[in-house]
Amino acid sequence: MNLRTGKQTLGPGYAARTINHALTVISGFYEFHAGSGAGPVVNPVPASKDRRAELSHRSPMEAPIHVRRARLRQRVPKRLPRSLPDLMWDELFEAMKNDRDRALLSCYVSSGARAEELLGIEIGDVDWAGQQIYVVSKGTKSREPVPASPDAFRYLAAYLSQAGVPKAGEKLWRALRGDPRPLTYSAMRRVLQRANATLQTNWTLHDLRHTAATRMANDPKMTLPEVQRVMRHAKLDTTGIYMTVRLDEMTEKLQDFYTRPRQVPKFAPGYDPEDVRAVFGG
Repeated sequence: MNLRTGKQTLGPGYAARTINHALTVISGFYEFHAGSGAGPVVNPVPASKDRRAELSHRSPMEAPIHVRRARLRQRVPKRLPRSLPDLMWDELFEAMKNDRDRALLSCYVSSGARAEELLGIEIGDVDWAGQQIYVVSKGTKSREPVPASPDAFRYLAAYLSQAGVPKAGEKLWRALRGDPRPLTYSAMRRVLQRANATLQTNWTLHDLRHTAATRMANDPKMTLPEVQRVMRHAKLDTTGIYMTVRLDEMTEKLQDFYTRPRQVPKFAPGYDPEDVRAVFGG
């Protein structure tokens, strides 16, 4: 557990979600080939009979059903959104060394775009007048606009003025050292890893998307369907998990609660103190 962020560090071996995902992929592979007659009839991945029976006639609109896990399936703990507190966001932003990285972080935390989506844009995907960026969504593969903050566009303009405007068809984000080439996900992750080493944190690029969703969902002037549209969630329930109260945001309120003097009950005048003590004690 990282003491500054409260996030778990990667342990040895595979995570529970990785194991379950691999089992699902392998099971689907064998089911496809068994159905086409090009593979073994028996699927080697154990399945849960209870789960198959419950889901066979279930409507997608119904509430989720909890059934017994199949063998080899791992128990996955429920995780809260991993958003950055405002003070930690400020120090992470200050750890960026150039305008390109500042522009990227500002775009991530204001648009809520996924890491690969934002890294894949070109100069024609930037709408300067509308303060929007067009990205290819991960799920639908459609080109959709996402908003970005004025600070993001300001740092983006500073980055382009130094690095030059890329040609049509070239990626917007490019490496600053070595041969001219697009900025890859691994390179951007390495930027964040260097900042984490300095700050003794373990933030990831996807945490910036969680931060954007948490800020929007807890803003009283934004509705949940509006946040869903910006984040491009398929279901409103997915957006609703970001409406959580973080403990770091309640620090001042909790300190006031702990130091508040104990209220002494007062009774209306005219009662004999001895009678009150006899009835209520004390």
